[in-house]
Amino acid sequence: MVFFHHRLLGLPVIALLIATAGCSSSDDSPSAAVPSPDAQVAKLCQNLDKVLPRKVSGLERNDPEPRSALTAGWGGPAIILRCGVTRPSEMDDSEADGVEANGVGWLLEKRNDDSFRFTTTLRKAYVEVSLPKARTGDGLGPLVDLAPAIKKAIPKGIAF
Repeated sequence: MVFFHHRLLGLPVIALLIATAGCSSSDDSPSAAVPSPDAQVAKLCQNLDKVLPRKVSGLERNDPEPRSALTAGWGGPAIILRCGVTRPSEMDDSEADGVEANGVGWLLEKRNDDSFRFTTTLRKAYVEVSLPKARTGDGLGPLVDLAPAIKKAIPKGIAF
């Protein structure tokens, strides 16, 4: 909390404060809602965070704000991973599209803005990967890059 005293700051000091506030390192960071899973799923997600690749589709890791072991990102516009999300209702649709990438099954959802959201299937935790429209040209490449970490950290099974 900032307390103001009854003295005026000089113009150069105010200009410096404004310039510094405008140059925050979080200005270029993507953002993502942090899931709130139960303790068992949170532990799996923390294990996943420890084994995630440094690069996905050749893009450097660029984690979203707020920082969390339940979220990760790569590049800008960022490919965003969220672990411990709730089961998408689309999984109840027998006509829903699914894909497999390197041994990991995914529910595929095309969004209205031409981006894609993928959510793991038949794993003990739901992992969601969002591909912005600018990254859809990579096809399933990001999912292939993430598959080894998911297979290592999130066991097969049914998440609740």
